Amino acid sequence: MNCRVVITGIGVVAPGGTGTKKFWDLISAGRTATRRITSFDPAPFRSQTAAECDFGPAAEGLSPQQIRRMDRAAQLAVVSARECVEDSGLDLQVLDPARVGVTVGSAVGCTMGLEEEYVVVSDGGRIWQVDERYAVPHLFNYFVPSSLAAEVAWTVGAEGPVATVSTGCTSGLDSVGQAVELIAAGAAEVMVAGATDAPISPITVACFDAIKATTPRNDEPATASRPFDRTRNGFVLGEGSAMFVLEDLEHARKRGAHVYAEIAGFASRCNAFHMTGLRPDGKEMAEAIRVAMAQAKAVPADIDYINAHGSGTTQNDRHETAAFKLSLKERAYSAPISSIKSMIGHSLGAIGSLEIAACALAMKHGVIPPTANLHEPDPECDLDYVPLVAREQRVGTALSVGSGFGGFQSAMVLRDPEGTPA
Repeated sequence: MNCRVVITGIGVVAPGGTGTKKFWDLISAGRTATRRITSFDPAPFRSQTAAECDFGPAAEGLSPQQIRRMDRAAQLAVVSARECVEDSGLDLQVLDPARVGVTVGSAVGCTMGLEEEYVVVSDGGRIWQVDERYAVPHLFNYFVPSSLAAEVAWTVGAEGPVATVSTGCTSGLDSVGQAVELIAAGAAEVMVAGATDAPISPITVACFDAIKATTPRNDEPATASRPFDRTRNGFVLGEGSAMFVLEDLEHARKRGAHVYAEIAGFASRCNAFHMTGLRPDGKEMAEAIRVAMAQAKAVPADIDYINAHGSGTTQNDRHETAAFKLSLKERAYSAPISSIKSMIGHSLGAIGSLEIAACALAMKHGVIPPTANLHEPDPECDLDYVPLVAREQRVGTALSVGSGFGGFQSAMVLRDPEGTPA
């Protein structure tokens, strides 16, 4: 990278509460926000547990027209984008709008809006040839994931590069990685970047039921997400959004901005192997970690904290453990590692950005969030996964990783810019 790109604003909508403070309070306390699904009757489904956001768009300042126009995923993104801009202290009105860009990651786009409209136009699935007269006028927006980035761009007045990144469950890392590259290339001065997903709907639940990826532990929803635990049996679906203001370090220093973290390295790889399967050796994730660390000029001993993908599926947790050992060697056995999916579920494309927020806040507060519900460690996951209770520790450099359907593997290195020379 020719410049040093930093995070100066964070905005979060997550299970457990809207706003960065409520998000941090939840994950640092080791509390869980997983529960039986309330947005529809989950009784017909194998997995009936999810991590829902208690989110009211009107209460968050969205107008009736915005609420009518936007899918829930777009609403979450807009609210978190507003918070990150306010948090950054950046006055976007004084910037050239052509130098402000937006990237938004999402795995499943406007799923809720599409499903709700299909139910209406098909008369509850009764008619095969749907009646378009009953569709909302904004239905096309639900079909094109680019509408998510467009809504955020309109909110912040960005007229520079605007894009949606959809790479499955690594979308939240990849969208931020792309934003960093745009700033480094000189295409934008400021980027508002992050991810959003609102997938808790019957169609999504049915899809994951079909491949048995989600947990059937319906009688214990508060403890159903159990990454790295011997008793884990699938992930818990979640929803949410996290957005960031990114800018060059010198630009941030000149205006006296608070800097959360520098994004020092990023890399993504694909295993070209299987849509949902993972090789047990973790080679592709290890390669993404290696390249991201090389970009950051970091060595394994520099890593103070690893925010794991930690989905709670048997193959992912073992694959990831192998990747840490392969890429970090002996440091893998002593570095603290945790999965916040144990508390807020797996929000698909959004989770990577929520995990970046967790890393940045861990660096700010000197606290590593725990892996909740980890009572019986899997013998094959034999690393330090910070069970149950948060750990006070300075975090100068953090590594966050993601793994997505399609074979995507991404890694990002964040560090304290004050502790590292240019």
